[in-house]
Amino acid sequence: MMIDGSSALMAQAQISAQSGRASSIASEVSALGAGKTKTVEAAREAGKKFESMFLSQMLGHMFAGIQTDPNFGGGHGETMFRSMMVDQYAQKMTSAGGLGIADAVTREILKTQGA
Repeated sequence: MMIDGSSALMAQAQISAQSGRASSIASEVSALGAGKTKTVEAAREAGKKFESMFLSQMLGHMFAGIQTDPNFGGGHGETMFRSMMVDQYAQKMTSAGGLGIADAVTREILKTQGA
């Protein structure tokens, strides 16, 4: 019974951390769109962060259904570090070109700023 309770707490902590990260990125993009930062590089960086967050959310849902092999993985450590692994996958995918979301977000930020 302890395992189920601690697993639920860890899952809740992961969701809370991802939600906080998504909220901070969304507020950063919103601030850029409001014209508070006028540099093209800052808009480009915000677009990359947004795409990375988007990919992280998509990959997180994909990995949620995967069961681990008890002989070579699993346990609380894997549960805790899986979200970090997914974040790194998302960052690598974004830096390798991503899906084009970063470019679209950057264009919209610059258009909103009138740059």
